Amino acid sequence: MTITPEAAVSSTTAPDTPNRLFAALGAGAITDPARLREIYEQPSEQARRKQVDRLHEVAQRLIACSPLVFVASSDASGRCDVSPRGGPAGLVSVLDEYTLAIPDATGNKRLDTLHNIIETGRVGLLFVVPGRDTTLRVNGRACVSTDPELLRQLTAVGKPPRSAIVVAVEEVYGHCPKAFLRASAWKPENWLAKDAQPSSAEVTLSHLRDDALTIELIEQTEREALLYRYE
Repeated sequence: MTITPEAAVSSTTAPDTPNRLFAALGAGAITDPARLREIYEQPSEQARRKQVDRLHEVAQRLIACSPLVFVASSDASGRCDVSPRGGPAGLVSVLDEYTLAIPDATGNKRLDTLHNIIETGRVGLLFVVPGRDTTLRVNGRACVSTDPELLRQLTAVGKPPRSAIVVAVEEVYGHCPKAFLRASAWKPENWLAKDAQPSSAEVTLSHLRDDALTIELIEQTEREALLYRYE
């Protein structure tokens, strides 16, 4: 059965109720893992065995090639967040086969990821290498460190960071390339033209809803932020 937004409104509360469509769909959602497994085949033996509990030599080499890692975290109430971290290849340091360190780089100063780690002590990482379709997933415990000796070693962003995310590795998994292949992620000929998608400034303007702001002002602010991105 397909539930349209109109049907969801009539089946829940007033039209302006937030999440009314989610409420309608959630009412019939799967809540039993056994029922979920009935819908899918069992994973292959290879898919099971690919998960390990440490960073073997090849995984360490791949991390050394990665200039981009996505960090997933959640706060104590379960609200989730995913944030990218980028820099030169080798941005993330492998301290040993069970431990990683991700230098913090100055961004918007919201510190969402760091706050979440302080609250829950866990992260999930997805390492990406441009041009490579296979990614590497790493999950484990985490903490926020300001240890001076550690920070002096983490200069990939241009200078020692103010803090670092330290990860105690528990699960390492080489993820299959299907998502990147389906997305044609590394095929420029399939990328949308810039004028066919909202710009960063347009997104910001639509979120701030401030009549005193213009696209030009926001674009200037973005250029200045990028110019001083290491401060």
